Amino acid sequence: MSGPSARRPFGALLTAMVTPMTADGDLDLDAAARLAVHLIDSGSDGLVLSGTTGEAPTTSDREKADLIRAVRDAVGHRGVVLSGAGSYDTRHAVELARAAADAGADGLLAVTPYYSRPSQDGVVAHLTAVADATDLPVMLYDVPARTGLRLSPDSLRRLAEHPRIWAVKDATGDPVAALRLIPETGLAWYSGDDGVLLPFLSVGAVGLVSMAGHLVGDRLARVIALAEAGEPREARELFRSTLPAVDLICGSGNGALRSKLALNLLGLLPSAAMRLPQLPAGPEEVEEVRAALAVALGRE
Repeated sequence: MSGPSARRPFGALLTAMVTPMTADGDLDLDAAARLAVHLIDSGSDGLVLSGTTGEAPTTSDREKADLIRAVRDAVGHRGVVLSGAGSYDTRHAVELARAAADAGADGLLAVTPYYSRPSQDGVVAHLTAVADATDLPVMLYDVPARTGLRLSPDSLRRLAEHPRIWAVKDATGDPVAALRLIPETGLAWYSGDDGVLLPFLSVGAVGLVSMAGHLVGDRLARVIALAEAGEPREARELFRSTLPAVDLICGSGNGALRSKLALNLLGLLPSAAMRLPQLPAGPEEVEEVRAALAVALGRE
């Protein structure tokens, strides 16, 4: 069980990939290509570029397009490539969507407009405009902790009528709402938080958009396969083994920094550089991550 299907249009496990940068803050496309191949080889069915973990607010539109091209060239069609088309400016989001299509993306991640907190009608109009902008399928991204608003059930039902809106990345932490909305909308539901993967799978989610996939993608893909096969005990036990990695990457509130630092310590990224306003990890955090990484990967 892997790869896209009608029920699981973007595959089962997608890793929200970091955007590699050189020590002086330039985009490192060679490192991005190598990392993309590693993640696909390690269990990811696809990659989500230029999301929160990809530091989308601090990369230019041209850099986002260049990143898509580099990853597309590196992985070919072995994995699905989604790219963020997120902005609080609808015209800008539409431009990002069109540029992603031109650069070779397979789909779009469309987040609810942040900061301005429009009405639900405004949110629906914004996301519809993004979906109308290209022929690419769209995964909606509902992450109220970052955007300041949550998609209402009525908005999700309305958006589900769009022929190119296929899925939801649900980072609300509310599997009860998903239990109601999955059959009502017919959308493919993906957990947007690693830690609540099992509860979301239990109510009908089809997969995960993961940060911990940078480290334990093979195990997370297997957890989803076990749950799909009706093996809940085995899925729980295997998922329990991923918790140190989930805690390491997702527990600090800065998954991009922790992911980059862990990958750098493993020799999978030449630099853990971040762009302001994100600061690099200090010596204490580096040692904390180094110790947690040994536990997460069983290298104590």
